[in-house]
Amino acid sequence: MNIILLGPPGAGKGTQAKKLEDKYGLKQLSTGDMLRAEIAAGTDLGVQAKQIIDRGDLVSDDIIIGMISSRTEQDDCQNGVIFDGFPRTVAQAEALENMLSDKGQRIDAVIELKVDEEALVGRLENRIAEMKAAGQEVRSDDNAETLRHRLATFREQTAPIIPFFADKDMLRTVDGMQAIDAVEAAIDAVIDEAKTVS
Repeated sequence: MNIILLGPPGAGKGTQAKKLEDKYGLKQLSTGDMLRAEIAAGTDLGVQAKQIIDRGDLVSDDIIIGMISSRTEQDDCQNGVIFDGFPRTVAQAEALENMLSDKGQRIDAVIELKVDEEALVGRLENRIAEMKAAGQEVRSDDNAETLRHRLATFREQTAPIIPFFADKDMLRTVDGMQAIDAVEAAIDAVIDEAKTVS
């Protein structure tokens, strides 16, 4: 089973992906983590990617898809994967569908965690205040301004793939502002529905 989790930074994708990994034996794939691993391992893809990144350019969709293709063939991906932070564009979504189709697989569910952005900023500000009050160090990029920028970037980049999957009747929306357990239950319901279709 292959799942795409969509949602802005702070929506809880990482928390829910971990629960899905534990419950269904799926593997969470983050393209950023995969790129770093390829570069560290010195693979052909990693060498190519490092040259591109060192020039300050973005790694092409072809390289990313090639990396995902080889990663999904590893043993820990046999039950399926959770795509986190990918695809970000319609071109990437189409390339992902084609790559999976070539392997006799497909995307089984696209789950959007819908959140109130201002409430996310409020949560972050509360968390920072609590950390400061407890004498804990706060990361320099852990602030409302940075979060607002990341939320805007998410809207700009990822907005087009939401109608792309909705038009294919693949998109399911979950209220990400609920308690963690309620979000988990809603995601489980989407997965149960996807299983009956497959």
